[in-house]
Amino acid sequence: MRRTKLSVNLNKVALLRNSRETTIPSVVDAARTVIAAGADGITVHPRPDMRHICPSDVYDLAELLAKPEYQHIEFNIEGNPYAEQEGDFPGFMTLIEDTRPHQCTLVPDTPDQLTSDHGWDLTTESNRLRPIVDQCRAANARVSLFMDPDVEQITRAAYLHADRIEFYTGPYAEAWASSAKDAEQHLSKFRDASHHAETEGLGINAGHDLNQQNLAAFCRTLGNVAEVSIGHAIVSDALWDGLTPTIVAYCRILDGVSDKA
Repeated sequence: MRRTKLSVNLNKVALLRNSRETTIPSVVDAARTVIAAGADGITVHPRPDMRHICPSDVYDLAELLAKPEYQHIEFNIEGNPYAEQEGDFPGFMTLIEDTRPHQCTLVPDTPDQLTSDHGWDLTTESNRLRPIVDQCRAANARVSLFMDPDVEQITRAAYLHADRIEFYTGPYAEAWASSAKDAEQHLSKFRDASHHAETEGLGINAGHDLNQQNLAAFCRTLGNVAEVSIGHAIVSDALWDGLTPTIVAYCRILDGVSDKA
């Protein structure tokens, strides 16, 4: 059994569709394809500017994954919980309440960010986040907080009664591409932080710029990663290799980590 599950982020599929006034490529069809190829979950990150995933995508995917044949597939909605209603965007927490995903990953991104690039600073945000965490849990969603590998911050995440944390892996991925020594230093820090999270009762997710080159080393080093969320690399690889073969390749990597664990 695969120890680390693969959740495929479909934002870039929606981004391509939104470049034209069309329904092609279909986010729902992409979800069907990656599930058939072996993915364990679907991730979306709706933003108020609707640059990629739109509210209609969230509702359509929730409807798809509610079908009996997809009961084993998890739906993960990630985003800024403070994002309020704006135009056709109903607000992040409204989407959570309406669709009740399996997991809600809270991310501290702002409207002007190109992509998520840091974890929560719970020194200042804990009191504001506490009722939101409670609201997500009341909607029967597992709560994951997007975090840097900072032991003090991880302890605060446990105090908020989060179920998991998702490590922001951008710095590790950047180091992997340029310096093996720097990559090892990042891995060491993530390993120590993940073990601390376990002692605090938190599960471990990870995501951001993980790819076929750096994924196995990360999961093998930590040894306790429950789920990775990958989108940009998967869609990029699929341009050359096709979506189904790409998902099969990522699943094979994760299966290999499990076999050697």
